[in-house]
Amino acid sequence: MRVVIAAVGRLKQGPERELAERYRKRIAQTGRSAGLRDIEIIEVKESRAQEAEKRVTEESIALANLIPDGAVLTILDERGENQGSAALAGLFRRWQEDGRTAVFVIGGPDGMTPALRAKANLTLAFGNATWPHQLVRIMLLEQVYRAVTILSGHPYHRA
Repeated sequence: MRVVIAAVGRLKQGPERELAERYRKRIAQTGRSAGLRDIEIIEVKESRAQEAEKRVTEESIALANLIPDGAVLTILDERGENQGSAALAGLFRRWQEDGRTAVFVIGGPDGMTPALRAKANLTLAFGNATWPHQLVRIMLLEQVYRAVTILSGHPYHRA
């Protein structure tokens, strides 16, 4: 299985980028034993349009162009479902068995277009709170890592 995380905005140098990279490396190492063959993080430039609606449209188009045919699409949105780690690992197992690429999309500060949201197979939230996009990326990477460790029988996850 291949995992793609597509996010609007760049993580600047510093502790957030270092933590994200640490989880990406852990996923790559542990993921092999769980059937994960690749994890890719793609950063999309934030739109510089003056109007929020135009920013959302430009960013959503850029994100939509990154979604391969046949991929399972999960978008991160505060209005999404809260999934436990074990449930997320179960989804990963199913996607792997189906031979699907898993694409996770994190939109910009103004959100995503309804058209992009409608393409999602799953809308995922990390609680009802609004989180900075940089932290959402790190939280997602940690949850992907946790799912991979659950699938590989690694002791990281203790429920």
